[in-house]
Amino acid sequence: MKINIKKPQINNLCFRMPNATDGTEIWNLIQKCKPLDQNSMYCNLVQADHFRDTCVVAELNGKIVGWISGHIIPQKNEMFIWQVAVCDDARGLGVGKKMLSELLQRKVTQHISKIQTTITKDNLASWGLFKSFSSKLEAELSHKPYYKREQHFDNMHDTEHLVTIQLPSSELPAITV
Repeated sequence: MKINIKKPQINNLCFRMPNATDGTEIWNLIQKCKPLDQNSMYCNLVQADHFRDTCVVAELNGKIVGWISGHIIPQKNEMFIWQVAVCDDARGLGVGKKMLSELLQRKVTQHISKIQTTITKDNLASWGLFKSFSSKLEAELSHKPYYKREQHFDNMHDTEHLVTIQLPSSELPAITV
């Protein structure tokens, strides 16, 4: 007998700023989202607390199903996206794009001219997300090797490619998925 499991709909999700009490649930989500780098629970708690203005969680029925951590690069009009995590149940619904859009609609990010992130060559989900997001915005996406395996990671981590999305100068539309 085949059981048909229905995925949640995007309009059932709520997007919000995280808070310190979300740290453990965020950490647990990241543990399930390979190939994301595993940080300490304390790191995720500090991100959810100190960097809440530039982070977002997606919630479904009170459960965190998506997370983006980011920060505004000091002395620049650029936002760096550190991690994007979406649980299996919420994948394929455009949650990552919607979380990025939510971040760019906030007052604290209104002056941002670029989004940057780093992605390893084999992380197809992240490449797909950022290419799709830049396409929706009709924005230019560029990339180059940045944190290099030999030079920065002592051959213990794949090269991270710096991905840059040059945002349009006009007001950003909210992304619909």
